[in-house]
Amino acid sequence: MGAGHDTVAAELVRRARERGADAVTADVLDLLPYRLGAGLRHFYRTSVRHLPWAYAALYRLFLRPGPGRRPGDTALARLAGRRLRDLVDRTGADVVVPVFHVGAQVTGHLRARGELPVPSVVLVIDFLVHRQWLHPGNDQYLCLTEDAAHQVREGIGTPAAVCGPVVAPGFSEGTGAEGWRRLFARHAPGRPPVLLSSGAWGVASRLDTTVRLLAGHGFLPVVLCGANERLRRELSGVPGVLALGWVTDMPGLLGAARALVDNAAGQTAVQALAAGLPVVGYRPIPGHGADGVRRMAALGLTEAAPDGPALLAALRRLTTDGPRRRERIAAGRALFRDDPVTLALSLAGHRREPVTVRDPRAPGQGSNRGGT
Repeated sequence: MGAGHDTVAAELVRRARERGADAVTADVLDLLPYRLGAGLRHFYRTSVRHLPWAYAALYRLFLRPGPGRRPGDTALARLAGRRLRDLVDRTGADVVVPVFHVGAQVTGHLRARGELPVPSVVLVIDFLVHRQWLHPGNDQYLCLTEDAAHQVREGIGTPAAVCGPVVAPGFSEGTGAEGWRRLFARHAPGRPPVLLSSGAWGVASRLDTTVRLLAGHGFLPVVLCGANERLRRELSGVPGVLALGWVTDMPGLLGAARALVDNAAGQTAVQALAAGLPVVGYRPIPGHGADGVRRMAALGLTEAAPDGPALLAALRRLTTDGPRRRERIAAGRALFRDDPVTLALSLAGHRREPVTVRDPRAPGQGSNRGGT
C-alpha cells in the first residue's frame, strides 16, 4: 500500500540481477480487475489519514494475529490469480516472491489448487506476522526474525527461515551523510538532529505537538513528510523544525541523524537500524503499525515511548554516545543475516504436489478454506 513494499521489491530485483538472474516486479493490486486495487489503496490511505479508528477496526477483524475464524482474502486471491498465472507463463518465472500479504494469499491459493507450477517464497516484511500473511499453500517463508519465523511455523506448519530485513547496501555505508550534517549545523548548530518518520503518505498522529516538544527541549526535529506537501508546509512554519518533502538520499540522511522517531515499524525503521541509527517508537499508526512498534521494542531492537516525557528521556539516552546507544546500534545491525534472494533462488524451479489444507482452525486459513 505504501512505498515500503515497492522499496523491498526493487532491492530484490537489484540483487537478483547482480547474481546473473532476471526479475520482474508486479503490483498485486494492479492484477485485480475492475480497478479494485486502486479503490483498495485509496480506501486504506483515507482510513489511516483521516479515520484511524476505522482502520483499527478492520485490522482487528481481518488481520490481527490469533486463533478464531475471521474473514479473509480468498475472493481477492481468485480475482488476481489468473493474471498472476499469465504473468508467470509469459516471463518463464522459476519462483514467485510475494512481499505483501495479499500477494501471499494469491500465491498460496494458487499453489494449494495446483494452478501455480513454480514455488512461492513469501518474504514477510513485518515484525509481527498478522494472519493474512499466512497461507499453507506457500512453499517457504522468509522472515525478519526467529520470533516471526516461529509465528509462521506454529500458525500453519510451513517451513520458515530467517533472513533479516532487505535494504540497499548504501544504508550501512553511510554514503552522503556529510552534506546533511552541514545542513543541520547551519539550521540549528549544536542541536542533535532527530528524524521523525510519517511514511510515504505523511501520516502521523499529532506530529505538530511532537516537533514542538522536541524543539523546546534542545533537539532539531527533522520531519520526513513524504508526499504530503500540505504537512510539509504546515510544519515548516514551526520554529526550530526542519520539514522535508520526498527524500531521495535516505542513506545519507539516516547516516547524519542521531535517532529516528518511528510510528510504523516499517521500511524506514529497518533502514535506520542498518545505518546504525537508534529508533524510538512513538504514537504509532493503528493496527499493524502499533503491533510492529511494540514487537520491535519487545525484541530489544528499539525503544517504545508511551508519552512525551518518556520520548524525551529515550532520545537523551540514545543521542548521547554511551553504552545504551552502542547497545541499540549493535542489536539493530545484528538483525541483518542472510540474503533472501539466495534463499529464494535455491528453490527456483522446484516443483511439488499441491498442498491440501486439513485443519480449518489454523490461523490464516479463514482466507483460503474455500479454495483448497
